[in-house]
Amino acid sequence: MGRTGFRSPRRQGGLALVELVLTLPLLLLLMLAFAEFGRMLFQYNSLMQASRDAGRFVASQAWNATLGTLELSGTLQTQTKNVAVYGVPSNPNGYPAVVSGLTPANVAVSAVGTNHVQVSITYTYVPVIGSALPALYGSSVPLGLALTSTVVMRAL
Repeated sequence: MGRTGFRSPRRQGGLALVELVLTLPLLLLLMLAFAEFGRMLFQYNSLMQASRDAGRFVASQAWNATLGTLELSGTLQTQTKNVAVYGVPSNPNGYPAVVSGLTPANVAVSAVGTNHVQVSITYTYVPVIGSALPALYGSSVPLGLALTSTVVMRAL
């Protein structure tokens, strides 16, 4: 009777190479997907911080203590949008946006009730690989994901 369970190391080396070729694309795809998800969470966190900063700014500036009301002038709204996008009320030095592609048009400032202000930022996240996947038939598959950050603060 001969042994049937023993294989030579030489034959096993080829099998390990075949397993590597089969699993490596899946592992790379999984690793890149995790990296892209982390990048999206980082941008969302940056948008949340920007909306909080802008909300804090407008809440401290909008209250008219003499009249006891909110005053959201056009200048204050513009400054608030600049705080949300660039981090400063005016941008004479040309600071870059907090998140690439974010513009003051993506920011909305409004009054909520009699003594609260709301800052809302809408942003479309685009993955590194592009904004759409081409389809074999029909239209392409969009990859953009809408991120929205809203904060409501009481005017001081």
